[in-house]
Amino acid sequence: HPRKESAMKSAFEAMGGTYRQCGDYLVPEIALPDTPRNPIGKYGRMRHLYLKGHRRILYHAMLLDGTLWNHLAEADKTCKERMDMLILGMKETQGITEELKARVSMAWVGAMNNIRNAAEEILFAEVIYA
Repeated sequence: HPRKESAMKSAFEAMGGTYRQCGDYLVPEIALPDTPRNPIGKYGRMRHLYLKGHRRILYHAMLLDGTLWNHLAEADKTCKERMDMLILGMKETQGITEELKARVSMAWVGAMNNIRNAAEEILFAEVIYA
Protein backbone atom coordinates (compact mmCIF):
# COMPACT_ATOMS: atom_id res chain seq x y z
CA HIS A 1 0.00 0.00 0.00
CA PRO A 2 1.29 3.48 -0.85
CA ARG A 3 2.98 5.55 1.81
CA LYS A 4 0.69 7.99 3.60
CA GLU A 5 1.50 11.70 3.22
CA SER A 6 1.14 12.27 6.94
CA ALA A 7 4.05 9.93 7.77
CA MET A 8 7.47 11.43 8.45
CA LYS A 9 9.77 11.78 5.49
CA SER A 10 12.82 9.57 5.32
CA ALA A 11 16.28 11.12 5.05
CA PHE A 12 16.24 10.05 1.40
CA GLU A 13 13.01 11.95 0.78
CA ALA A 14 14.26 14.96 2.72
CA MET A 15 17.20 15.19 0.30
CA GLY A 16 14.82 15.16 -2.67
CA GLY A 17 14.74 11.43 -3.36
CA THR A 18 11.63 9.74 -4.67
CA TYR A 19 10.22 6.23 -4.52
CA ARG A 20 8.32 4.15 -7.04
CA GLN A 21 5.80 1.42 -6.30
CA CYS A 22 7.03 -2.05 -7.18
CA GLY A 23 4.40 -4.60 -6.14
CA ASP A 24 3.96 -4.21 -2.39
CA TYR A 25 7.23 -2.33 -1.97
CA LEU A 26 8.42 1.24 -2.39
CA VAL A 27 11.78 1.22 -4.18
CA PRO A 28 14.05 4.27 -4.17
CA GLU A 29 14.61 5.77 -7.62
CA ILE A 30 18.36 6.10 -7.83
CA ALA A 31 20.79 6.11 -10.73
CA LEU A 32 24.48 6.68 -11.27
CA PRO A 33 25.38 10.06 -12.69
CA ASP A 34 25.60 10.22 -16.46
CA THR A 35 29.27 10.47 -17.31
CA PRO A 36 30.83 10.10 -20.72
CA ARG A 37 32.83 6.90 -21.02
CA ASN A 38 36.09 8.04 -22.49
CA PRO A 39 37.90 5.32 -24.41
CA ILE A 40 40.53 3.59 -22.31
CA GLY A 41 43.40 1.51 -23.55
CA LYS A 42 45.59 -1.20 -22.11
CA TYR A 43 46.85 0.79 -19.12
CA GLY A 44 43.41 2.17 -18.25
CA ARG A 45 42.01 -1.37 -18.22
CA MET A 46 44.90 -2.53 -16.04
CA ARG A 47 44.23 0.32 -13.58
CA HIS A 48 40.53 -0.61 -13.60
CA LEU A 49 41.27 -4.23 -12.70
CA TYR A 50 43.67 -3.15 -9.95
CA LEU A 51 41.17 -0.73 -8.38
CA LYS A 52 38.33 -3.22 -8.62
CA GLY A 53 40.34 -6.05 -7.10
CA HIS A 54 42.57 -4.32 -4.56
CA ARG A 55 41.15 -0.85 -3.79
CA ARG A 56 37.45 -1.64 -3.66
CA ILE A 57 36.41 1.32 -1.50
CA LEU A 58 38.16 3.82 -3.77
CA TYR A 59 36.78 2.01 -6.83
CA HIS A 60 33.18 2.19 -5.62
CA ALA A 61 33.53 5.80 -4.44
CA MET A 62 34.80 6.83 -7.87
CA LEU A 63 32.13 4.77 -9.61
CA LEU A 64 29.36 6.35 -7.54
CA ASP A 65 30.52 9.95 -7.92
CA GLY A 66 31.09 9.53 -11.66
CA THR A 67 34.85 10.07 -11.75
CA LEU A 68 36.03 6.52 -12.46
CA TRP A 69 36.04 6.58 -16.28
CA ASN A 70 37.78 9.96 -16.46
CA HIS A 71 40.37 8.66 -13.98
CA LEU A 72 40.98 5.54 -16.09
CA ALA A 73 41.30 7.55 -19.31
CA GLU A 74 43.74 9.94 -17.60
CA ALA A 75 45.79 7.02 -16.22
CA ASP A 76 45.95 5.50 -19.71
CA LYS A 77 47.04 8.80 -21.26
CA THR A 78 49.66 9.38 -18.55
CA CYS A 79 51.07 5.88 -19.02
CA LYS A 80 51.34 6.22 -22.79
CA GLU A 81 53.12 9.58 -22.52
CA ARG A 82 55.42 8.35 -19.76
CA MET A 83 56.16 5.14 -21.69
CA ASP A 84 57.34 7.13 -24.72
CA MET A 85 59.60 9.28 -22.52
CA LEU A 86 61.03 6.27 -20.67
CA ILE A 87 61.76 4.32 -23.85
CA LEU A 88 63.44 7.31 -25.47
CA GLY A 89 65.59 7.95 -22.39
CA MET A 90 66.56 4.30 -22.00
CA LYS A 91 67.45 4.00 -25.70
CA GLU A 92 69.78 6.98 -25.41
CA THR A 93 71.33 5.71 -22.17
CA GLN A 94 71.97 2.23 -23.57
CA GLY A 95 73.10 3.41 -27.00
CA ILE A 96 70.32 1.69 -28.93
CA THR A 97 70.36 3.41 -32.34
CA GLU A 98 68.90 3.04 -35.80
CA GLU A 99 72.39 2.07 -36.94
CA LEU A 100 72.31 -0.92 -34.55
CA LYS A 101 68.88 -1.79 -35.94
CA ALA A 102 70.30 -1.84 -39.47
CA ARG A 103 73.45 -3.78 -38.55
CA VAL A 104 72.22 -6.34 -35.99
CA SER A 105 68.45 -6.34 -36.08
CA MET A 106 67.97 -9.26 -33.65
CA ALA A 107 70.14 -7.55 -31.02
CA TRP A 108 68.12 -4.37 -31.52
CA VAL A 109 64.81 -6.25 -31.11
CA GLY A 110 66.05 -7.92 -27.90
CA ALA A 111 67.30 -4.63 -26.48
CA MET A 112 63.99 -2.87 -27.33
CA ASN A 113 61.98 -5.66 -25.71
CA ASN A 114 64.07 -5.33 -22.54
CA ILE A 115 63.62 -1.56 -22.55
CA ARG A 116 59.87 -1.84 -23.09
CA ASN A 117 59.54 -4.37 -20.25
CA ALA A 118 61.61 -2.21 -17.89
CA ALA A 119 59.56 0.87 -18.77
CA GLU A 120 56.31 -0.99 -18.11
CA GLU A 121 57.56 -2.14 -14.70
CA ILE A 122 58.21 1.50 -13.81
CA LEU A 123 54.70 2.45 -14.98
CA PHE A 124 53.14 -0.34 -12.96
CA ALA A 125 54.81 0.95 -9.79
CA GLU A 126 54.19 4.66 -10.46
CA VAL A 127 50.69 4.70 -11.97
CA ILE A 128 48.86 1.39 -12.24
CA TYR A 129 49.43 -0.03 -8.75
CA ALA A 130 49.75 3.28 -6.90
